Amino acid sequence: MPEERLDRAARLPALRSRDFRLLWLGQMVSLAGSQMQHWTLNWQLYELTGSAMALGLLGLVRVLPMVVLSLAGGAVADALDRRKMMLATQGAMMAIAAALGLLTWNGTLTSALIYTLSAVAAGALAFDGPARQSLLPNLVPREHFANAVSLFSMVRQVAQIVGPSIAGILIAANGVALVYALNAVSFLGVLAALVLIRAPAAAGPRGRMDLEALTEGVRFLRGQPLLFATMLLDFLATFFASANTLLPIFAKEVLHVGPKGYGVLAAAPAVGSLVANGVLVSLPRLRRQGPLILTAVALFGLATVVFGLSRWYPLSVLAFGATGAADTVSTVVRQTMRQLLTPDHLRGRMTALGMLFFMGGPQLGELEAGLVAAWLGAPASVLLGGLGCLASVAWVAARFPGLRAYDGVETIEGHKRSD
Repeated sequence: MPEERLDRAARLPALRSRDFRLLWLGQMVSLAGSQMQHWTLNWQLYELTGSAMALGLLGLVRVLPMVVLSLAGGAVADALDRRKMMLATQGAMMAIAAALGLLTWNGTLTSALIYTLSAVAAGALAFDGPARQSLLPNLVPREHFANAVSLFSMVRQVAQIVGPSIAGILIAANGVALVYALNAVSFLGVLAALVLIRAPAAAGPRGRMDLEALTEGVRFLRGQPLLFATMLLDFLATFFASANTLLPIFAKEVLHVGPKGYGVLAAAPAVGSLVANGVLVSLPRLRRQGPLILTAVALFGLATVVFGLSRWYPLSVLAFGATGAADTVSTVVRQTMRQLLTPDHLRGRMTALGMLFFMGGPQLGELEAGLVAAWLGAPASVLLGGLGCLASVAWVAARFPGLRAYDGVETIEGHKRSD
C-alpha cells in the first residue's frame, strides 16, 4: 500500500501542491455546472426558435466579447492579483447563472435575453481565462507544470461528461431552470478554493495596463513562429470542424434520440478526452510534439467527417468521442509549450492571445456551421467542416516546416530547456 501511494504521487506530482489541489477540486465542481448550463442553453434556444441560424448566432454572441476584451483581460491579469481577479469574474458568472434560472422559472427568458446574458458571461470569461491560466504556473513547480495541465484538462473532461449527462436528464424532466440554479451553486466550490489558496506573488516585474502592454504580447508572439503555428492550426481546425452548436438538430432530427440521447452525445467528446488524458498523464515527457499536434488535429478532422456522414447513433457517439480525444492531445501540448516558453510577466497576455484563437475558432465556427446548416442542412455542414479541417492541417504543415520537426526538447529559440 505505501508503495502504491508513492507510485501514484510520482505519476501525479502536481497534486502534491496544496494550492493546486484546492483550485483543482474547486474547478471540478464549478466546471460541471458550467457544462450543464452550456448545453442546456443550446437546447433551450433551439426549442424557442427552431432555427439553425439562431444557434449559429449564439456562437457569434459568445465570441465578440472575447475578441474585444481578451487582450485587455490579459493585460489586467499581468498587472493585478490574479486570484482576486478570478474571485470577481467567477462571482459575475455565478450571478448570470442565477439570472438564467430565475428568468426560466418565471417563463420570461427569451432568445434576446439568452444572447445578452451569454455575451456578458463571455465578457467575464475574457478576464477569467487569462487570470486562471496565468495563475496555474505559480501553484506548482516548473517541472510539474505539464502534469498540472493534464490534470486540469482531465477535470474539464470529467465535467464535460457529468454536466451534459445531468443536463439531458433534467431537460427531459422539464427541469431547465434547475440546471441554471445548480450551476449558480456550483461556483461556490471554486470561490471557496480561491479564498483558501496562498499563491505567492510572481517573481519579476508586473505588467502595465496601457496600449504598450497590449501590443507587447503581440510582438512576443510574432517572434515565436511555432507558437503562432499551433494557435493558427487550432483556430482553423475548430473554425471548420465545429459541430457542437448543431447537436440539438442531430439529436432531434438526424439521429432521433431526444434530450437524453442529446446529453450522451454532448458528453462523448469528454469521454474521449478523458481516455486521452489518462494516457498523457502517465507519460513522463511528450516527445515529437510538433508531429503529435499535426497528427492529433488531422484525426480530429477525420472523426468530424465520420460524424457528419453517420446516421447510426452508436457510430455517431464513437466518432464524436474521438474528436475529444484528438483535441485533448493538441490542447495539452499547445498549452504546455505556451506557458513554459513565456515569461511570467507576459503569461496573461499570451493566454489572452491564445484565447482569441482557441475560443474564437469554435465560436466563429458555430456561426459558420449554423449558416451552412441553414443552407445545406446540418450533416452537410459538419461533413464540409471536417474536410476543411483536414485541408488546414495540410496547409499549416507545409507553411511551417519547423512545426513538423519540433520535438519538445529544445525551446523555440533553439536553446536546450533545463530539467
